[in-house]
Amino acid sequence: MSGNPKPSIWHTPFPLEEANRKGLDCANGHLGIELLEIGDDCLKGRMPVDQRTRQPAGVLHGGLSVALAETLASWAAAYVVDPAQFHCVGQEINANHVRAVSAGWVYGEARPHHIGKSSQVWEVKITHEDGKLVSIARVTMAVLRKAIEY
Repeated sequence: MSGNPKPSIWHTPFPLEEANRKGLDCANGHLGIELLEIGDDCLKGRMPVDQRTRQPAGVLHGGLSVALAETLASWAAAYVVDPAQFHCVGQEINANHVRAVSAGWVYGEARPHHIGKSSQVWEVKITHEDGKLVSIARVTMAVLRKAIEY
């Protein structure tokens, strides 16, 4: 089957190593979140399920699934726009937690539903290392114009 390859959604090359380095001294680093892979239309990352990310009941804290989802959507949103003109901020997030996990790794994959001039909507599926769905989130990002410097 022939056809045109799907174009990349990224405005500029996505500096995966730089993004991970910037995350080391903030929540991402404290939680063990790391970006793993950039596709033509998705961003993948992971987070450990360990003492940093479990709730007292011994399973992954749902709020930290949300933190992984927002991390992936935020980085993805930032590289879809022209960074010289725009920046993106989280506007709304909702998540459904469908399975508890107590150990290992969870993996997130962010894909856009809508990339507009003033907003973006991303879906982030979080799965356990066994491939089973743990959470699904929808993240809305506001696209803001940067102030002009004179």
